[in-house]
Amino acid sequence: MPRVLLLCEYPTLNGGEYSLLAVLPHLQQAGFTFAALAPPEGPLPTALAAAGVTMTPLVTHDISGARLGQAAIREQLAAVSTAIRPDVVHANSLSMGRLAGPVAADLGTPSVSHLRDIIGLSAQAVADLNCNRRMLAVSQATAEHHIAQGADAARMHVVYNGIDIERFAPRPGTGWLRKELGLQADAILVGAIGQLVLRKGHDTLVAAAQILAARFPAAHYVIVGSRFSEKAEAYAHEAALRDAFAHGPLAGRGHFLGVRADVELLLPELTLLVHPARQEPLGRVLLEAGAAGTPIIATNVGGTREIFADGTAMIVPPDDPAALASAIERFLVDERARLRFGATAAVHVRRYFSAAASARSLAAHYLEVIDEAAQDRSWRN
Repeated sequence: MPRVLLLCEYPTLNGGEYSLLAVLPHLQQAGFTFAALAPPEGPLPTALAAAGVTMTPLVTHDISGARLGQAAIREQLAAVSTAIRPDVVHANSLSMGRLAGPVAADLGTPSVSHLRDIIGLSAQAVADLNCNRRMLAVSQATAEHHIAQGADAARMHVVYNGIDIERFAPRPGTGWLRKELGLQADAILVGAIGQLVLRKGHDTLVAAAQILAARFPAAHYVIVGSRFSEKAEAYAHEAALRDAFAHGPLAGRGHFLGVRADVELLLPELTLLVHPARQEPLGRVLLEAGAAGTPIIATNVGGTREIFADGTAMIVPPDDPAALASAIERFLVDERARLRFGATAAVHVRRYFSAAASARSLAAHYLEVIDEAAQDRSWRN
């Protein structure tokens, strides 16, 4: 059975980690076994251990709390890889792919790096990534971004994230969220799910909500997610959001729920989901909401267009409150259109973005790089 060493830099559960956890059972059923090098405490290592993954603790900070340098972390990668002797190394993030690439190449172990971010990279970072035998981008937009800054196009492939379509399934709302929030049964719930950071564009949603405030007094805004960034701009962003829903025309109409483990139950309670991101490699929440049949308005950034065929979501420009307000208004006044978009999205997303489909694609890449490495060794011998 092929053995895969997973490399995970952070102990938190965000989109990339949830995407990994979604495919693990399918890969295990296909005969792959897994070990992981990951931080020892937090929700991710707990989830991996529950999935039967053998864990080795990754140390990323010294006793004073200072971040270890690349060399120290690479020493750990090399030691664990030498001890475990995996058939393939899977770095589950761009940053771990950069750290692992040179180490895996030196050891002669085939490695794949998951590229889940659209960010600028230095020439050295690109060179490190190119040491991996394959780079797996979560969207064509992500792949093109990195190829444009020097990533090896021959090593680049697209593997779309997949979700558990049994967990995220269309189901009727029961009204429990309105009751929990103390709202009337006819309250409109506009949801936004994602980290409270600038790139998610919550401020654009606030501006659109202010445009619509007088016309739709029953509209309430459900904000799911938390701020993880410690940057000053992230603190200011969150403070501005909370202030907008504490004063003025939106006072009392914003509901901050924090991180929730029951998103699959929240989605059917929403009237619609708005995803006003400024940058999005492949929004996991868009896949979840689409599979659940929740009507979606999203911005035309990153890989979003790759998820939605025509008629499956309403797409608007980023940073355009007026366009976003117009789209929200259309959905609120035209229930038939709203429900039609949601139903069409459910069929489309469930057909093309299941965890099972993503796992089959990932398994094929594992087997191909293992075979390529074996051929290289035979040629050298």
